[in-house]
Amino acid sequence: MARTPAYKRVLLKLSGEALMGPGGYGIDHATLERIAQEIKAVVDAGVQLGVVIGGGNIFRGMSATGMDRAQADYMGMLATIMNALALQDALEHVGVAARVQSALRVDQVVEPYIRRRALRHLEHGHVVVFAAGTGNPFFTTDTAASLRGAEIGADIMLKATQADGVYDRDPRKHKDAKRYDVVSFDEVLEKKLAVMDATAVALCRDNNLAVRVFSIHNPGSLVEVIMSGRGGTLMNSGANS
Repeated sequence: MARTPAYKRVLLKLSGEALMGPGGYGIDHATLERIAQEIKAVVDAGVQLGVVIGGGNIFRGMSATGMDRAQADYMGMLATIMNALALQDALEHVGVAARVQSALRVDQVVEPYIRRRALRHLEHGHVVVFAAGTGNPFFTTDTAASLRGAEIGADIMLKATQADGVYDRDPRKHKDAKRYDVVSFDEVLEKKLAVMDATAVALCRDNNLAVRVFSIHNPGSLVEVIMSGRGGTLMNSGANS
């Protein structure tokens, strides 16, 4: 008997780095195809899925040296549009209807972000890929994901990362780092846990949008998290729930 998904509507935050695969730059076709297949599996199960995608595999505004920060951030937003188009293409190749909506106007290429139109796409079973962050410099794509998740009324925000959850210290540097199964937003802010920027965390907290952090690099992890409602680290308003 087919399982019933744990969530009906999901906002997936996918970093640009997730598309690199084993490479150090750009988009790895095999990785992109695997992610598209996993998205297809959850969409076929009846899940409505919105995706906010980053651009760090192409250009990261925050790390651009000697450049005006706002200018660099706009360049980073354009990189997210490139990634969104690549994901849309991969999804359509596996038979999933996908729409790209951008916070920056690039009307010849993608739709502008319009909340009510995005909701209609989701209700029709289309994946909506949100590009260009919030459309404003100085805001991360994590903040954009928190904002879009709240706007579309997502049951949960899934943050696909390099790590398999939230740790009290960098597990790459500290072998004794502790991974949380559940952690409150307030604890994330108080301990300055490096998982999302403070604006994104506060936005999720204030809108009661739970976040589950998991590793996208484990094949099948996206499907398992959405179907079971388990895995990685759950961040919410009360760490005991």
